[in-house]
Amino acid sequence: MPSFAAQQSLFRAYDIRGTNTHFTDELVQALGHRFAQLYGPQRSQFTKNSNAHAATDVTCPPNNTVNFQQNIAAEIIVVIGYDMRHGSESIARTLSTVLAQQGLCVIQLGLVTTPMMAFWAKQYQGHGIIVTASHSAKDILGIKWLVNHKSPSSLEIQALYQQLISHTHYLSKNQVEQATLDSEPDSHYINISSNTELSRALLKELPAKQVADVYIAAIEQVFCQLTQDNQTAPTNNRKTASKLDLVVVIDCMHGATGNITQRLFDRFCQHVIVLNDTPDGSFPLGNPDPAEPNRLTALQQAVASHCADIGLAFDGDGDRLMIVDNNGKVVMPDHLLYLLARIAITERPDSLTSSLASEVLFDIKCAHHLPKLLADLGAMPVISKTGSSFMRQQVQHPDSQIVFAGELSGHFIFNDGRFIPYDDAIYAALRLLHWFVKSRNILDDKNALSDILQRLPAMVSTADHYLPVPQTARTDCSIMEQLTRVCTYLQDLASMTPHADSFDISDYRLDAANLPTALCASPVCTCSTIRSHIAVEQAKSLLPAGTRLSCIDGVRLDFAHGFGVLRQSNTSNSLTARFAGDSMDDLKDIQATFAALCRPFDAELATQIIAMPAE
Repeated sequence: MPSFAAQQSLFRAYDIRGTNTHFTDELVQALGHRFAQLYGPQRSQFTKNSNAHAATDVTCPPNNTVNFQQNIAAEIIVVIGYDMRHGSESIARTLSTVLAQQGLCVIQLGLVTTPMMAFWAKQYQGHGIIVTASHSAKDILGIKWLVNHKSPSSLEIQALYQQLISHTHYLSKNQVEQATLDSEPDSHYINISSNTELSRALLKELPAKQVADVYIAAIEQVFCQLTQDNQTAPTNNRKTASKLDLVVVIDCMHGATGNITQRLFDRFCQHVIVLNDTPDGSFPLGNPDPAEPNRLTALQQAVASHCADIGLAFDGDGDRLMIVDNNGKVVMPDHLLYLLARIAITERPDSLTSSLASEVLFDIKCAHHLPKLLADLGAMPVISKTGSSFMRQQVQHPDSQIVFAGELSGHFIFNDGRFIPYDDAIYAALRLLHWFVKSRNILDDKNALSDILQRLPAMVSTADHYLPVPQTARTDCSIMEQLTRVCTYLQDLASMTPHADSFDISDYRLDAANLPTALCASPVCTCSTIRSHIAVEQAKSLLPAGTRLSCIDGVRLDFAHGFGVLRQSNTSNSLTARFAGDSMDDLKDIQATFAALCRPFDAELATQIIAMPAE
């Protein structure tokens, strides 16, 4: 029995992802069995909901299968797709085979984007798997999945790994046809691996044209409805929306969106130029990550040469969007998030406009101007920890009032009931284009995108930088735990001296025991030593009056003229840092503050923070 100890690092905060050499045949087959067990309990939930059914004419298994066999399979349906990476298709087919052997009906989608997988999962029972490593390098593979329309939490992903190492039987490459589950009986699913004909019948491969057609038709329906909503007179139930008078350049970065982008955007826009639309897992021009520095250079040049209105860039699996304005300038993700949130709020269906509150969710790395801008739209700004799966979980909460959610990384979710509540970059881009043309027509204002963006508050920021995690002594907490405790201590220290001018604050000290801040578990930890030597004067200098501290995901400080955030990455053993100010001087001041806070723990980290350049 393989231990899979080497594969533990694959099981991350949002998905399964890592070096392709870790995705052995044994691991993939074992994962197939774990997914079968994961979806198995959904059978009882599905039978309680007789309204759950496919929105297409696809049946599984085919009608010529005996009734008893149909009843086994029809209860649980899982859609499976894959991206363009070398090895993704093979993994997807292995997972499909194992799931079918365990009596689950599998709808094979072929090469699709992650949002397309989510869309097709919704057409059935909300169960789906896609083999993708998103925007990662070419030697990385990965798997994402949905259960009942929901992404797994980090705890659920770790639980999957524990099940893998605790219960999986050894399955060699030549044992797929004889694969069985654990020796203990499991009522959640039925093993039919001995019936090759039936297991094959449970595999249904949709034609690529159908996969695309149904998805495009659903998006078209959204824009037909939006067009009707924006017209004062009846339109005789027009079934098609007119094309947008725009010149659009799109960079698919050799990712999965290349399979559908030209056809889809030609349907909605008059002039479309598509770059790098051949899916190619070797990524000849670099990682399919539009957030990487200088990765949008080709798009910027194409926008300029074609005199385009806008440039769009999608990541490898189509769930992240970045844009370039008509001048070829990369638009800050914070500003893009604001524009998309504005669209979601102003174009809400009538059924949502009576809600008590419309919340807009944004992650902790977004800039300091965003809460006020959102509040000015009449929305309630809600800050969240970073992570698209965290974002989706909050959007899908039964009591959620979130109409839109977005991240600095380019994940955007419209939750206005018009389309699936998933971070679909193609859909978000089309909503932006539709609003842009509509606003120009309504106002008879032919302003370019750059003119609209120029009205937003000026800001100078760094990119979202990755920094190495400093090594700490065995007696110490992690660097982020130490920084969190010290910042909380500083805030408490400053707040306890409202009349500091009545005494000599240079000689004033407070013992940590007198403050509400939680003590470190280790009395010899660096953070305890540092706190005992901090004066009120220093606290007020580092965290002046009005500074807001958030510790929901690392340390974020909002100042009067900017903000900064330092946090532990969820996907690598790194820290991520971002700083922004109203001016270059403000930016440098904030970087200097964070450097001062970090220097007692690690001088090299402080130096790296100071050296981070503005974008």
